[in-house]
Formats: sequence, structure tokens, C-alpha cells
Amino acid sequence: MANETVFRRYEGNPIITPEAVPTANSIFNSAVLPFEDRYVGIFRVDTQEMRMELHVGWSEDALHWEIDPEPIKLQREDGQLIECLGYDPRVTELEGTYYITRCHYPAGPGPAIGLAKTQDFKTFYEMWDVLLPYNRNAVLFPRKIHGQYAMLHRPSDTGHTPYGDIYYCTSPDLINWGRHQFVFGPTPYWSWQNTKVGAGPAPIETKEGWLLIYHGVRTTCTGYVYCAGGALLDLDEPWKVIYRSKRYLLAPTLDYERVGDVPDVVFPTAAILDESTGQLALYYGCADTTVSVAYAQLDEIIDFIKENSF
Repeated sequence: MANETVFRRYEGNPIITPEAVPTANSIFNSAVLPFEDRYVGIFRVDTQEMRMELHVGWSEDALHWEIDPEPIKLQREDGQLIECLGYDPRVTELEGTYYITRCHYPAGPGPAIGLAKTQDFKTFYEMWDVLLPYNRNAVLFPRKIHGQYAMLHRPSDTGHTPYGDIYYCTSPDLINWGRHQFVFGPTPYWSWQNTKVGAGPAPIETKEGWLLIYHGVRTTCTGYVYCAGGALLDLDEPWKVIYRSKRYLLAPTLDYERVGDVPDVVFPTAAILDESTGQLALYYGCADTTVSVAYAQLDEIIDFIKENSF
């Protein structure tokens, strides 16, 4: 297929469309992962009111999904239940608890990063906003680094940010975050990632370093184009980039990636690695309308990044 590198699109794409939730205008940019004997997902559902809600969903095969038509309720410290509003969730398992990062608009001027947690995907607890406005695209590392929790994030502004760099930060308790360090930003020359970049799924630990699949954006005469790329970060000092792909891993090519509420968008947000086969399933939002999946072998992804690095 045109524009495929090491990833191969699933022939049944898109796997999730707005029909999955009766009130949905679109379902995209969602997080999925294995849980017990099946798969679970936290799905971004933009409703027909244009409310950005998060819904839980379940699947036996990670392809066919049943999504709860009601949004997730977050339990606050005072026992109050609130609807989980926000967008572009990432989910990371840490020490037996599943943490959900999301961008949302609390009382205030712009997007902040909210954190929630669950152990069963039935009861969800609200935690503090861990990064104040303005910020987007936060994802936790799946283990502590030098005794500290670690996260990648992207400072933003009030609108559809015309810039974006990836930063690394740490925390002793998942609430108080600091020691922010620059990781990488857009390229200084014309490329598929010369306007902004942002972290995708939770980094995957490999012998070669932390595999980070990220989105990169270029600005064209008709608007933004979002592609997926890859980088390898140092295992002990993840703000240090070892390799970073000059070529994209996946770009909007087919109609479901090019036509939708926001055209020309491939936005990676989740990855499931089959340890027995080495196959990585990459889940991505398409044109801010649907969810699709593509497959590649982990070693081929790493080799591609190394062979096509800056």
C-alpha cells in the first residue's frame, strides 16, 4: 500500500466509528491495553453537542469493541461523582494501578493535564491536575526511573497550538512534577514534523532504549498534516535522544485518514506489544473521526528508526 514503511494497516480499518455510541459525532484518539483475560479501552467520544467525553470499552480481540454509551464518572475525594470530560487519553499501568492522563479544560483559561486512576476500569478516582495550563499530550512511563515517576508532555497555549516541543519531567508521588527537561522539538527545516511534535503511546522499554512513537505535524497551504514517527530515548536519561526517524512511520493516505472532521490526521495514542511474537499493534485516531490500527514487528520498527535517523 502507498506510503507504508514497516507498519501495515489492518484491512478492516477503521475499527471504531461513531456508530459505536448513539450520541457520538466522532470517536478517535483513544487508549487501549490488555486487562486480565481481554482488552479495555478509554475512548474519546466527541458528542453531538460537541462535548469531549471519555468512555470505557471492552473487547475480546482488541478489534471489535463494545463501548459504554455513558461517560466515565470520576469519584472525587469528597465522594462526589463527576463526568470525565477531556480528550486524547493515554493509559499506563504502574505498580498494579492504571493511570489515565487526559487534556481537559478545568475552571480557567485553557487546557491542563488531568490525572485519574483505576484498578478495575469500573471505579475511577480523580487525582489532581498535574500540569497547569497550558499543556497537552502527557504520557507516563511504565516504571519509575531513578526512583521517580516520569512523564513526557507538551507545553501548549489556549488554541490549536502552532508550535510544540516534547519535555520530560519527574515526580516523587505522581502529583508534584518538576525537573522539566527538553527532549526534542520540530525540525528546523521543511519535513513532516517541522511545525510541532507530541508524545503518543506510553514509551516501550527495549534493549535499544525507550521506544517512543510520536506525532509530528507540518503546515501546508490547506492546514496541518499529522503523521506518526519514532524515536529511541536513553533508558537512564530519557531526555537524551539516541535515534529519531527522519522518515515517518505512518502518514494519512487512505480516505478514512484524510477525510473527516479534521482532515489528514494520523494520531497515535496506544500500542499493544505481543511479547511472544514481537508484533506491535499501533492504535491511532483518523481525521479526528475514527480509530484504526496498524501492525509492525518491534525489531523492524527499531531498525527503521536507526537506519533513518538524524
